[in-house]
Amino acid sequence: MASSSSSSSSHAATVPLKKYDVFISFRGDDTRAGFTSHLYTALCQSYINTYIDYRIEKGDEVWSELVKAIKESTLFLVVFSENYASSTWCLNELVQIMECGNKNEDDNVVVIPVFYHVDPSHVRKQTGYYGAALAKHREQGNNDDKMIQNWKNVLFQAANLSGFHSTTYRFFNLCIN
Repeated sequence: MASSSSSSSSHAATVPLKKYDVFISFRGDDTRAGFTSHLYTALCQSYINTYIDYRIEKGDEVWSELVKAIKESTLFLVVFSENYASSTWCLNELVQIMECGNKNEDDNVVVIPVFYHVDPSHVRKQTGYYGAALAKHREQGNNDDKMIQNWKNVLFQAANLSGFHSTTYRFFNLCIN
């Protein structure tokens, strides 16, 4: 009996504890004042420790704080909106999120896409707004072909996950065990 309890306690010690239950990735211009702020409020009212960029302290380096919060989160809600792919910040954040989701099955990391007024197939196939945004990134020449291909890959991966579509779900219930 003693060996089984020490075995389970040693396993528990190897599983890293996460600081945040949920990390919300979103394009601020599209959803901050409406959908995302309501989602954040609802999660917090349900005592779900949720990370959103409001938590970045003034004077802190933004990207390093985002990466740290991503690594300290268990569940990711990626709110794909019309202009999500026009932001290199959002795309780079998605790369980090998908790396966490693909890294280790023992971490119990979950990525849930939320398609906010966008067709999931446009995200998956990079057509419509998503195709135009990626073409613009390529034209601007600020990002190399490898980075753009990486963005395409993670958009495809994330859009193939089961999630929520704003035209299908008026309300969605998020349960975390």
